Amino acid sequence: MAAHKEMPDFDVIIVGAGISGINFAYRIQESNPDLSYCILEARHEIGGTWSLFQYPGVRSDSDLYTFGFAWRPWTGKHSIADGSSIRQYLEDSAAQEGIDRRIRFSHKVNRLNWSSSSNMWTFDISTQDAKMISLRSRFVFLGTGYYDYQEPLRASIPGIHNFEGKVVHPQFWPVDLDYTNKRIVIIGSGATAITLLPSLTTRAAHVTMLQRSPTYIASLPSQGAFETIVSKVLPCFAANRVIRLKWMLFSFFMVSICRLFPRAAKSFLLRETAKLLPPDFNLEPDFVPSYNPWEQRLCFCPDGDFYACIRSGKGSVNTGMIETITASSVKLTSGKELHPDIIVTATGLKLCTAGGITITVDGEPYEISNHFAWRAAMVEGLPNLVLSWGYVDASWTLGADSTAQLASRLLTRMRKESVSAIVPRMMAEERQALEERPFLALKATYVKNGGNAFPKTASTGPWQPRSYFWRDVTIARWGDVKAGLEWLK
Repeated sequence: MAAHKEMPDFDVIIVGAGISGINFAYRIQESNPDLSYCILEARHEIGGTWSLFQYPGVRSDSDLYTFGFAWRPWTGKHSIADGSSIRQYLEDSAAQEGIDRRIRFSHKVNRLNWSSSSNMWTFDISTQDAKMISLRSRFVFLGTGYYDYQEPLRASIPGIHNFEGKVVHPQFWPVDLDYTNKRIVIIGSGATAITLLPSLTTRAAHVTMLQRSPTYIASLPSQGAFETIVSKVLPCFAANRVIRLKWMLFSFFMVSICRLFPRAAKSFLLRETAKLLPPDFNLEPDFVPSYNPWEQRLCFCPDGDFYACIRSGKGSVNTGMIETITASSVKLTSGKELHPDIIVTATGLKLCTAGGITITVDGEPYEISNHFAWRAAMVEGLPNLVLSWGYVDASWTLGADSTAQLASRLLTRMRKESVSAIVPRMMAEERQALEERPFLALKATYVKNGGNAFPKTASTGPWQPRSYFWRDVTIARWGDVKAGLEWLK
């Protein structure tokens, strides 16, 4: 990057020591080893999501072969892994590459300001001991995820304040909660609820998943025969590559088939569901979704554990609308009543971009949601700042890595051409002609309600939303990085 009389503390500052931040740190070291960088992490440890979430049975909802890093393959036996194993994997990966030595824990970024006079970002940071410090960098990478770490989604549940038992949100699960022999109602039907049901039934008296509408839930072998055979036949390095490629292809073709042939995909998924439920079990109304596969995220349960606890009688699913919640019951509009000791509100996440950091440009407030995303990585009018987003129909890490490779390429080119700042700009004629598209192509309620947390995307040009990994990574490595991007020397 171009020299300047005002020197930054770092060339690059990464915010977040989760999947995205650690992967970006690796890509910097790989492509720009001379650049100085640090990682600012608000929490006390590595992990991000996998440090925050501590509810029973917390696990990935993507296979670990693609959720893991391309540069450090997942070698565990299980394709779907629990949260503690994932966090340990992240710690080991960061230690292997010396990334852990660059992390400053308990450093929460409150405010970011870009100065056009110095071509630098200034960070206002609060630390664990309540000190306020300031750092400056030329480039920023935000690996802050897509939801609010501080506040859960407050779903509108009539009468929830009346309940005299325990009400728990999975995002902040109490470590001392004893649910032994308790009756539990989980409100929600997403990946979290589907994880909680079999986990809670190991100790609870009975667990009911109460949903407004059903979700597609597919069983996935925790240990596949393909992976076992390949690992025995091929050398470790080759086996890891083949297994990762298999899962990438599996995800791509599964999503493509569901979208191209929705009726056939729906029929297949429902047939597989019927095989896992008790004999003569009626799929209606609890297991037949009203939408097509992948209009909302498809949920997986390893070795059919979700269905196993239903067959055992310890778990059940109930579809209906809540009329109200009393001191001791959940009343449905159908007239049915549930009598839980504990209610778990697994109703989604509160969406949030940039970790809730206040952003200003030359002192003027900047709102990301009012602007268009360039290559699903930068936002118009924001210089030298990249945000990391993953995929909704594949693993998060694949999307984060394509963004990290694009950012690394931009950094390399900036140095070679002595460029001080790059900033996305949309021409007036472009703006008039474009059609807006949703940033996340999902119909989940929490996504629809919180979609204005994200930048805008369009139907054409570099303003399009993400598509699929191979296209995105091809653009990241060799695609046009001039269109829509202003390079300032």
